[in-house]
Amino acid sequence: MNSIQRRPLLSAIILLFAISVLLSACFTVGKSFPDYAVPDIRVGKTTENEIRTLFGSPWRTGMDDGDQTWTYSHYRYSLFGEAKTEDLVIRFDKDGVVSSYTFNTTDPVP
Repeated sequence: MNSIQRRPLLSAIILLFAISVLLSACFTVGKSFPDYAVPDIRVGKTTENEIRTLFGSPWRTGMDDGDQTWTYSHYRYSLFGEAKTEDLVIRFDKDGVVSSYTFNTTDPVP
């Protein structure tokens, strides 16, 4: 097989590879966390150390009206499928105890 005959075969292989990559393409932001542990959070009782034990290190940290916040997020996007997202934002009081939290997901919550 000479080089002219190989070009269509090589082009076909490259095209098939590109199509397979596109069909399986997904994009992830953040890091997964154990969403099943969200009901274990108790406002006024759960401490920063307990949250870290339950969920690990937060993906982001910040401040909200002077109170520390920790954010756990995981976003999975696909070219041809539905996006799956989860956000957990925990707010701590000055003593390092949970003062409030918000959990949002695109999955049905039981």
